[in-house]
Amino acid sequence: MALLFDGGLYFVQGKVKAIEFLAGYLLEKALSVDNIFVFLLLFSYFRVAPQYQHKVLFWGILGALALRGAFIFGGLALIERFTWLMYVLGVLLIVTGINMVTHGESEMDPGKSLMLRLFRRFMPVTPDYVGGRFFVRKNGRLMATPLFIVLLMVETTDVVFAVDSIPAVIAITKDSFIVYTSNVFAILGLRSLFFAVSGFMELFHYLKIGLAAILAFVGCKMIAGVHFHYHLPPLVSLGVIVGVLTLSVAASLIWQKTEHEG
Repeated sequence: MALLFDGGLYFVQGKVKAIEFLAGYLLEKALSVDNIFVFLLLFSYFRVAPQYQHKVLFWGILGALALRGAFIFGGLALIERFTWLMYVLGVLLIVTGINMVTHGESEMDPGKSLMLRLFRRFMPVTPDYVGGRFFVRKNGRLMATPLFIVLLMVETTDVVFAVDSIPAVIAITKDSFIVYTSNVFAILGLRSLFFAVSGFMELFHYLKIGLAAILAFVGCKMIAGVHFHYHLPPLVSLGVIVGVLTLSVAASLIWQKTEHEG
């Protein structure tokens, strides 16, 4: 009986963890669409040749895995120590969702990046690309190439997006293993996703509204869990995420069809 009970308990726990992972993965994958927009902008702005885009994304994703790992485990440790941070993160997600809808598309000028200006102060940069190299040595002096500047910008923007996406996954589960692995699998597929959908990103007209609704939902869920000690089942969270994403994509395709017919 003990074996049957323990086995059933592990099965139920495993099922819950699987649902939490799937919800976190889908949420992270959906939010990574914004990363693709930024990658397109960076590659266009810095005129990165197609044959070098794979290399930038490869090293950018490896760096993102390390940075997000530190962010996740450090953030969860802080939340365990200071519970009130859940309120801050919940409000941050709600405000981010509102800004997605009210501010619309904002223009980004990579050349005005603070990180880029600081880097140029301490490291000289070659005026032109040197094949696929990130660094070269000229006249005994180490210099970065514009390709490394693009890599630096990719890493910087990923950290900015992680400020929104990681708290959203933490709102679903506080299991550090699930939070990190869902991020890992979502990010590992980001390079393939970029080359798969970069040509028709304009089709997803209502996706930002759907993502805004999801962020507001998980933000409210996070605050309710702390303040009212009310926790939605993971299956409900998964259903909301899948439902909203499906509706937003379907609405985008219908809008696109109506636009062409009009």
